[in-house]
Amino acid sequence: MKEEQLAKIPAGKPVAKPAAVVKLPTPATTSVPKSTTTLAVDVGGTGIKAAVLDEKGKMITERQKIKTPHNATPKKVIAIIQELAKMAGEFDRASIGFPGVIKNGVVYTAANLGKGWKAFNLEKALKKELKVPVRIANDADVQGLGCVTGHGVELVITLGTGFGSVLFVDGHRIHLELGHHPFHNGKTYEDELGIKAFRKKGKKKWNRILGAAIDELSKTFNYDRLYIGGGNAPTIDFKLPENVKIVSNTDGLLGGIKLWQDQPVAQKAS
Repeated sequence: MKEEQLAKIPAGKPVAKPAAVVKLPTPATTSVPKSTTTLAVDVGGTGIKAAVLDEKGKMITERQKIKTPHNATPKKVIAIIQELAKMAGEFDRASIGFPGVIKNGVVYTAANLGKGWKAFNLEKALKKELKVPVRIANDADVQGLGCVTGHGVELVITLGTGFGSVLFVDGHRIHLELGHHPFHNGKTYEDELGIKAFRKKGKKKWNRILGAAIDELSKTFNYDRLYIGGGNAPTIDFKLPENVKIVSNTDGLLGGIKLWQDQPVAQKAS
């Protein structure tokens, strides 16, 4: 300080120190969260299909398909899924629609594939090979997740190599195995409406039996809506009731997103 300033300061009074400089915190940079991509796989008796979806269910890669081999064992199916995954590129998780009974990621039946599936933990095996989180459900269940409205009683059936089925009550998923239920002349729905029956009976008779099946299912479940998917759905040649709708096979892939949002009651194998 200058001498004249010091003279004005009373004796015994401390000299005030300059105010400390306060550093303001640096504003946190806002990062845009990374969108989650899903490899959606649909395992069928004649073909295995896959595509990568964005978080809204839009396909961001082309749908790829590899023919299902004869005697499709776990080893063969996993190898094909790995090949489809390589073709698809990068993804964050995987959803698998599988033609059989699935409980907590474990396969208990695969009537239209091959040997070695009983009590096979497919979810665990694919997590190891794909190195991403994996969820697995019956293929009809996944297709249903992709097309139902979530209101009322909605039944979904798939007409392909076999006969798949699932029931939704206000959006809650209940897996069914109607394909092996007796339906016509002591034969099951799958006996009468699977691919073998289609080839043996011909399109005309197959359609007539399907019409009878729809009537039977309407009486059994009193559903609000019935959705029909699967590879043979486009061959339906008769007028369907107003509450019955043919859905696209791509729903079997798009349902892969909904599978991550779906919270079914935990199932325990008996």
